[in-house]
Amino acid sequence: MDIVVILAVLSGLFVVIGLTEPLADRLRLPSTVVLAALGMGMGAGAAWLYFTPLTQTFNPAALAIISLPISSEVFLFVFLPTLVFQVALTINLRRMMDDWVPILTLAVVAVLVATVMIGVALQPISGLPLIGCFLIGAIVSTTDPSAVVSIFRATPAPQRLARIVEGESLLNDAAAIALFSVFLSDVVMRAAEPDLLGALLRFPPAVVIGAGVGWAVGRVAVALMGRIGAYPMGQVTISIAVPYATFLVTDKGFHASGVVAVVVAGMTMNLLSPGRISPAALTRLRDAWDLLAHWAGSLIFVMAALLIPKLVPDLHPGDLGLILVTALAAFASRAVVLFGLMPLLTVARVSPRVERPYRLAILWGGLRGAVTLALALAVTESLGVPPEVKRQVGVVAVGFTLFTLLLQGTTLRAVIGWLGLDRLSSLDRALADQVVAVALQSVREQVAETTRSLTLQPGIVRDEAKRFGQRVSAAVERADAAKDLLDRDRVTLGLLALAGHERDVILSAFGDDLMQARLAERLLNDADRLIEATRADGRSGYRATARRAVRPGRGARIAVWLHNRAGLSDPLSRITADRFGQLVALSQVLRALHSFVDRRILRIHGRRVADLLHELLVRRGDDIEKELEGLRLQFPGYAERLERR
Repeated sequence: MDIVVILAVLSGLFVVIGLTEPLADRLRLPSTVVLAALGMGMGAGAAWLYFTPLTQTFNPAALAIISLPISSEVFLFVFLPTLVFQVALTINLRRMMDDWVPILTLAVVAVLVATVMIGVALQPISGLPLIGCFLIGAIVSTTDPSAVVSIFRATPAPQRLARIVEGESLLNDAAAIALFSVFLSDVVMRAAEPDLLGALLRFPPAVVIGAGVGWAVGRVAVALMGRIGAYPMGQVTISIAVPYATFLVTDKGFHASGVVAVVVAGMTMNLLSPGRISPAALTRLRDAWDLLAHWAGSLIFVMAALLIPKLVPDLHPGDLGLILVTALAAFASRAVVLFGLMPLLTVARVSPRVERPYRLAILWGGLRGAVTLALALAVTESLGVPPEVKRQVGVVAVGFTLFTLLLQGTTLRAVIGWLGLDRLSSLDRALADQVVAVALQSVREQVAETTRSLTLQPGIVRDEAKRFGQRVSAAVERADAAKDLLDRDRVTLGLLALAGHERDVILSAFGDDLMQARLAERLLNDADRLIEATRADGRSGYRATARRAVRPGRGARIAVWLHNRAGLSDPLSRITADRFGQLVALSQVLRALHSFVDRRILRIHGRRVADLLHELLVRRGDDIEKELEGLRLQFPGYAERLERR
């Protein structure tokens, strides 16, 4: 196809993408669903215009859309690395680690269970050998990151639920694609029986090698970007090369999992960049990748929808049975993991508890998308695959993808509402009123300072100050009107406000360059854990989490062992410096929190609650001073050098 025609079609697609978000917002639908619908409409409309005898005026444009050179390699080598790298680069990894067991369970075990259950369910009715059914199971077992992440971020879902689903969609592509590669090679070689054991044995080396390559590339990229800190555009440019180079080297050079390599490279840069790249450059980097991922995610849905006629050239009534069986088996396999395996892991104290409403939302949120269609397209493009396998792969992949997008994607917001995950408890409503009251008091002070510097008429200033004062008083009355709240709930509200203000203080210090990015990120994660622990267990959760935050972790103990046993001092030096920085910064933050209690919490919740909060802050200060003193005694000379610095 002529390059001019390709550019014209792409320009039109970008216009469609630009108009999708306002259209989706007006229709109250996820943008991915609207993109898929627009893509199918464009493909069907172009086909009708080209083949209809009514007119030939639009034949060139219709032919350009129909014959757009889209192959599975475009999806797997261009779009997929972009999407998974952006999610890995921007996701909150330290918070995701709190739920690493359920995430890995959904990303690996659920894919294996879904592949087997879907394959076994399809074999009696499809007429295909079991190996072909397992191939279909591997193709449709992966949830799509571009579909899942965008939809869950657009719904009023709790943060923990969104983290689990994002982590699953980020990591399960590797397992599904690895299984897909094994089963596809068996189908091409006409294997009589599926080699499940061989697939399982080939999976770990592919993951380990891919992770090693991704880690190495990520570290080299961060080191290189750190050396050119004066050239932010150069840093962004180097980051763009990382996912594609990583994918190609791993897939073609090491014959391992390119998706795993890209994910690990993104995670490595995510963890190391705050300490080596300036905050402004890091913000610019993430903004650039947000834009690239938006384009890639939108194009992948539109182009995948354009491919549907190619994947399903002829549809029979019996094919609907295949799609229905696939959907039922996929739901059953996901339910087995969510309601059978995960509760057992919780009982065994291997995994934190995932509440039942969360598991129901995850069950309904297993959306498939362009990744499934790309794998199906790879099968149809393979010369060694039997024609009947190609046809049924296309039918099931397209049908099940449309089922999840058009049914689950459009109703996910309603399901989250039905489960009550978007509703505030009485404590949450009281907290919201308190936040508004505190914010309005801050705004009133800022407005008062601003009006003093402006040459406004005194009468106008007095009238507006009076009106705003009435608004503040009404907000404070609403915050204090929750008569059904117990004293312990008021203490919980005060602690939640404290933890929220702690985040604000840290962000302010980071914005004023008074705190390194890596330290700020760690303190923000600790503040987020304080909020969640306080919401779950009140004062005891706040106290226990605050203690854990200042105590040496497993990494510090390992570093001490390496120093004493192996003579390796670098890990201990780095961890000790980080702990000093954390403890000194926290001691400064606590001073601001005491002031916040006197200025804000006292007026809303009274003297008794304010005194309890002061007491808790004093205990935190004592814990910090105890840890600092221990470090000074353990490393006296090193502590002095750090304090001087």
